[in-house]
Amino acid sequence: MHPYLLLLAPALLLAVRLLIRLYRIWASPLASVPGPWLARFTDLWYAWRIDRGQFERDNIALHQKHGPIVRYGPKRYSICDPLAAKVIYGHGRAFLKSSWYDSWGDPNPHNWSIFSDRDEKRHSANRRLYQNMYSMSSLVNYEHYVDECTSLFLQRLSEMSSRQGTTKPVDMGHWFQCYAFDVIGMITYSKRLGFLDQGQDVGDIIKNLENHLYYATEVGVYSSLHQYLAPIRNRLGKRGTGRQYIVEFTKQCLADHQSNPKAIVTDELDSASEHHGTIDFLSKFIAKNTADNSSFTQYHVLAGCVANMVAGSDTTAISLSAILYHLLRNPDKLRILREEIDRFFSNKTGPATSINFQDSLGLPYLQAVIKEALRMHPATGLPIERVVPKGGATISGKFFPEGVRKYLLPTKGSR
Repeated sequence: MHPYLLLLAPALLLAVRLLIRLYRIWASPLASVPGPWLARFTDLWYAWRIDRGQFERDNIALHQKHGPIVRYGPKRYSICDPLAAKVIYGHGRAFLKSSWYDSWGDPNPHNWSIFSDRDEKRHSANRRLYQNMYSMSSLVNYEHYVDECTSLFLQRLSEMSSRQGTTKPVDMGHWFQCYAFDVIGMITYSKRLGFLDQGQDVGDIIKNLENHLYYATEVGVYSSLHQYLAPIRNRLGKRGTGRQYIVEFTKQCLADHQSNPKAIVTDELDSASEHHGTIDFLSKFIAKNTADNSSFTQYHVLAGCVANMVAGSDTTAISLSAILYHLLRNPDKLRILREEIDRFFSNKTGPATSINFQDSLGLPYLQAVIKEALRMHPATGLPIERVVPKGGATISGKFFPEGVRKYLLPTKGSR
């Protein structure tokens, strides 16, 4: 056989595949959906904008230019319509998580996490096991833990502001993250992790959390790579890196906690026994495991603590940073908020050094500030993708065939 024919065969095969792909793109019922030209053919545009840290701004700009439905990949679509929220994300809906979630967890399917688990039946069962412990009536009992960290945080800010002869700026984003991690430590293990005490990244946990977030976001675009990359990352250093490092750090926290065990509490905790949140999350997890170790296993204990570490710290720090940023950018709004808070304390009978959750519900301007800051800068600025179920679905007046990915734009473009 002529050598040129050997080269021609794969070239022809590639050309045929390309033509088929182009036909499917242009024949698709979604061919008219606008977006970047490159995003019609490949996910590289999306991965590139994530890497540049620009995607959320790009996406808002796309919606402002093209309207409520835009594409950001060959089968990826962003919808800017508040009415679509319950359709796409409503509990029990048929829109399942996309493969993007895989990179947020362990490639081993048995090592699930609540956030990344795409097994709907298992996810629902595990969600039910945890939900009572995360109810608002349970969470408010931890307020004194939050107050303790808040007092230390204010002390650190006072120390920095009173230093003589220095004009060095304070990185509030860093300090908010220190504050958030110590709050998580208090409610999970009944002790601060030392971030506020030291003012620095204790045990490189912040560094590895950022590593995990960056990796999961990027690799999630091409999630099939995760099964090959994750085992390599897990063997870097003594504890691995990224998520694996956080898991190992959490295991050490569990070991430290259990070396000085508290009295075992029953799973049926009443408000009196939980007064002032004296029972931390880990103790609750252990109690539930002791009561029924067949449904709530040792892995459930670990997974719950890891979830607190990963989900509770960065999102809290981002939200607090957003609130402060927008208040400083709008001094007239800051003045109104201060006046409302001053009125609260002046009308308060008895000693009051902080505003608890119940108090905050009676402060309408504070509530508005928090909600508006979260709308302007949500903690999650990337697509939380769902897959259109079998048979397709019509959303915002547009029919989407099964298998395509979509998400609701959560940012200021939604209004």
